[in-house]
Amino acid sequence: MRKILSGLRIATLEDIGAPYGLIEDGVIGVKDDRIAWVGKDVPADWNHVEIENFGGRLATPALVDCHTHLVFGGNRAREFEMRLEGATYEEIARAGGGIVSSVKSTNALSEDELVAQSLPRLDTLLAEGISTIEIKSGYGLNIEAELKMLRVARRLATLRPVRIKTSYLGAHAVPPEYNGRADDYIAEVALPGLEAAHAEGLVDAVDGFCEGIAFSPAQIARVFDKAKSLGLPVKLHAEQLSNLGGAKLAASYGALSADHLEYLDAEGANAMAEAGTVAVLLPGAFYALREERAPPVKLLREAGVRIAVATDCNPGTSPLTSLLLTMNMACTLFRLTVEEALAGATREAARALGLHKDIGTIAPGKRAEIAIWNAEQPAELCYRIGFNPLHQLFLKA
Repeated sequence: MRKILSGLRIATLEDIGAPYGLIEDGVIGVKDDRIAWVGKDVPADWNHVEIENFGGRLATPALVDCHTHLVFGGNRAREFEMRLEGATYEEIARAGGGIVSSVKSTNALSEDELVAQSLPRLDTLLAEGISTIEIKSGYGLNIEAELKMLRVARRLATLRPVRIKTSYLGAHAVPPEYNGRADDYIAEVALPGLEAAHAEGLVDAVDGFCEGIAFSPAQIARVFDKAKSLGLPVKLHAEQLSNLGGAKLAASYGALSADHLEYLDAEGANAMAEAGTVAVLLPGAFYALREERAPPVKLLREAGVRIAVATDCNPGTSPLTSLLLTMNMACTLFRLTVEEALAGATREAARALGLHKDIGTIAPGKRAEIAIWNAEQPAELCYRIGFNPLHQLFLKA
C-alpha cells in the first residue's frame, strides 16, 4: 500500500546541512510501513497515489522515550512532601523509602492490576506523538516479581500501538532482607533472575544502578558479564549522585547508554564518546529532586558524546509522563538547544535503544513513524509548557 503525505515542513533530523534537516513544503512517500522517499517533488511513478495534504504543518520523527520505569504499583506522594520538608533522596532511601517503597507496592499487585495501573501512564505518553518507549523492571527485587514486571511491559505492547523495549533492572536496589549483603543479592537474585527473564524472552537490554546507595562498579560488572554471555546489550544509571566511574565502566562494555550523569567527569565522557555510548539526560529527576548540579552538557559536546533526553517516568524521583515537557526542561534547566532536545527525543533516543537504523529520523528505508504537529517551527515543541500540539501520529500507510 502506498500513500503520499504532502503540505509539510519536514524536520527530518537527518544531517543534511539545514538546521533540523528541515525541508520546506516537503512531501513524504510511504509504502507499507516504510518511508520510500522524502523531498520536495513527487516521483513520476507515484503520480496516481493517494495524497493527504497537511496544510503546512510540521512533521518530525515520532518521539522516543528511551528511559522509563513506567510499570509500578502505588505512588510516593508522601516522599514528595518529605523532600519539601528537607529530606534528601539518600535519607529517604536509607529510611526505607525510595525504591524499596515502590517494591512493596508493586509486589502486592497481580499482573492484571499492574497492567491496569500502567495503562493510564502509557496513554498519556502516547498522546504526545510517541511511537517507542523503553520500560525497565527493578521494582520487584525478587526473581518472580522482576519477571512479572517484564511480562506486564510485554503485554502493554499488545494493548496499544507502541513499540516497547524492555530493560532488566534487577540491580536497582538492595532489598531489606539483603542489607549488607549486596554481593549475595547479585548472586542469588539479580543473576539468576536475568537468566530466567532471558529464557522467557522478556529482555531486550540489561540495566543497573551504580551508586553508593545501590551497587558498586564491581557488582555491576558481574551483571554486565552475565548480560554479555547472553548476548544482551547493557546500559547504566551512572554518576547521578556521585562519581563512581560508572559511565567509564558502561563504556567499557560498549553500553547503549549511560543515564543521569550529573557527576560525570572528562574521563567518563571520553570513554563514552569512544564507545559510542549515548548520554541520556533526565531533567525530570533533576527537577523533582531539586538538584543543583546539572549534567556537564558542555563536556559532553566537547567530547562528541551523543545526547538523548527521556522522562525517567517513575513513582518517586520523576513522576513525569510528558516527553514534551521533558524537552522544555532539557532546554531551560540543562541549556540544550532546541535542536539538541528534539534530536534527543528522536534520533538519539532511538540510538540509545539500538534502534537508530530503523527509526528516529525521516529518511528512505526508515519506518513510517511520523508525528505531525499543529506547529510551524520545531522550537514550538520545546517552547510551550503543558500544551500538546500533536495533530496526528502517522504510523504506516
